[in-house]
Amino acid sequence: MAGVVLLVLALAGTAGAFFYARSLDKNLARTDPFSEITGGRPAKAVDGALNILMVGTDSRDPDAPMDRAGEWRADTIIVMHIPANHQEAYLVSIPRDLYVPIPESAGADCGSGQRRKINAAFAFGGLPLAVRTVECFTDVHIDHVMAIDFGGFKQVTDALGGVDLKVERTITSIHKPYRKFTKGTNHMNGAEALDWIRQRKQFPDGDFARMRHQQEFLRALMDKAASTGTLTNPKKLNAFLRAVTDAVTVDHGFSLTDMAVQFRNLRGENLTFVTSPHLGSQTINGESVVVSDREKALTMYRAMSADTMADWVKANKKPATGNG
Repeated sequence: MAGVVLLVLALAGTAGAFFYARSLDKNLARTDPFSEITGGRPAKAVDGALNILMVGTDSRDPDAPMDRAGEWRADTIIVMHIPANHQEAYLVSIPRDLYVPIPESAGADCGSGQRRKINAAFAFGGLPLAVRTVECFTDVHIDHVMAIDFGGFKQVTDALGGVDLKVERTITSIHKPYRKFTKGTNHMNGAEALDWIRQRKQFPDGDFARMRHQQEFLRALMDKAASTGTLTNPKKLNAFLRAVTDAVTVDHGFSLTDMAVQFRNLRGENLTFVTSPHLGSQTINGESVVVSDREKALTMYRAMSADTMADWVKANKKPATGNG
């Protein structure tokens, strides 16, 4: 998700593309996720650094409202931190089943409400409550919000002529028309790829497998979009960029043209992927949830707020980097 968005920014920020980027900017759907948050937000600590909440949604109804409770579900939640130097990006994946306090509403205090899976915030109160919940959990100021409907990525994939995805075990889809995915590299069109990344019950690690497959799918999309066959074909490139912006909803303050200029040097090799520190799955009140490693998570999010993620990553792990 993030890599594809960064690719769009990079392509839109190329020389002579300003007016084209502006037309893409007008193509983006808009929402206001911040106005309901009346107070108590984390302070913005470092000028120039940006934190973007990226939500990959899975809605069977693409017209369902994103600013209030509805039929949307957050399958992928990422906080993308871009340091003040604008030379790299850190993408922190938050498991959708992470057990966190969810405020009663977007305007309520952080201490209100009760603990639930974090993706319930999106279902209960749309993007406003999702922003409030993430800010309360991380104590990190969110500057922008970007929601991407995975249903729209069917068109994105087809615009590129499909993608090659590695299937680690032969399975049969639990969704109609019950496709069979055979172990090995599979070339998939949009409908097939979308079906594949929705599978989880057939894998020992369940939802973590789905999260991994989504990342692999988005990486494959970025590789295909950045290939010579796409970049040198104006019709195919335009179809890809239009399909991506059709699938994305952003806040009113988000400017594709400004972002493209500021982050024109960001590339796949400058991305570092991290998972919000957790203790694995546990059963609480009869349901399986992911429990946060409170101490490690607090240290990491403090580093994000202070714009010292490079130091935290160096001290805590050898990062997996890629073209995500």
